[in-house]
Amino acid sequence: MEGSEELESSLLTQPWASVCFGESAFIAKACFRDSGYVLLISDLSSIWYESVDTEAVGQRSKELNKRLTAHVSSFLHRLCSLMCPLLAGQQDTTTSFSCHRTPGRLSVHVKSELSGLPFYWDFHCSTAPMEMVSRHLVRPLMRMSLVLQSQLQELTSLLLQKDAEIEDYRESGAALSRDRLRTEPFQEETFLQNFMAESLPQICSAGDGQAFASTLRQLYVAVTQQEVKQARKRHPSGDAEDPAPAGETPGHPDPPPQTQEDETAPSSEGATLASSPVQKLRLPVAKAKQKKAKGLFS
Repeated sequence: MEGSEELESSLLTQPWASVCFGESAFIAKACFRDSGYVLLISDLSSIWYESVDTEAVGQRSKELNKRLTAHVSSFLHRLCSLMCPLLAGQQDTTTSFSCHRTPGRLSVHVKSELSGLPFYWDFHCSTAPMEMVSRHLVRPLMRMSLVLQSQLQELTSLLLQKDAEIEDYRESGAALSRDRLRTEPFQEETFLQNFMAESLPQICSAGDGQAFASTLRQLYVAVTQQEVKQARKRHPSGDAEDPAPAGETPGHPDPPPQTQEDETAPSSEGATLASSPVQKLRLPVAKAKQKKAKGLFS
């Protein structure tokens, strides 16, 4: 139970990633540990999850890969190395993913190679409970919207300050050295109206797969880390380990599985999940003192 709770806590601070299983687009996140793994997948209409311990991993690996024998942690390491490139947006030509949906279930089939032999795995995901949906999607999205609204208000305030500064220069007789730099005074209401009419339709037409693109991944991690910190303050235990940093999963010390036919075959290297490089999010900052512009006016 403790291992499952640790996995769930670590999963919370993992960012969502846009993925494709066959022809179907999803967002997904995963966490792999020596104690098992937990996987969360959504098409923004439904959300599925699978939480598996070492016993289930060992049993399933025997059923799907009868010619491979290894310690359970080696299979977990192999699964991590297969899922990490997918979640990081990297294409692996030696691995294929497909999915099959049934009412309340989503099965993801993985086909790859290991030591020259086929390697198979099936993720059997069931409908996620409402509490998990709320914790990993609803509450973080609500907090993200509040952060972005606060950022918008701060930027609007800074723009109005800049307009007042420029107007003061003009009243003092200053003139632009380059006319192409001239801008109209910022009107918040006009800006929002134009944004809703022009930019919003383009953003919404991008598709559900872009829900956590770019800096939103980093913002998601930031707000979920705050939730973890607040939970520790409310229930201090001192026993819980820090969740793995966003975009990382712990490595597994055991070597990858070896074939029964050739136990001397070279072991494959496992990869850790790396977050795709994203631009640093600029969170709201304190209002800066007004400074005179340089190079804009003669």
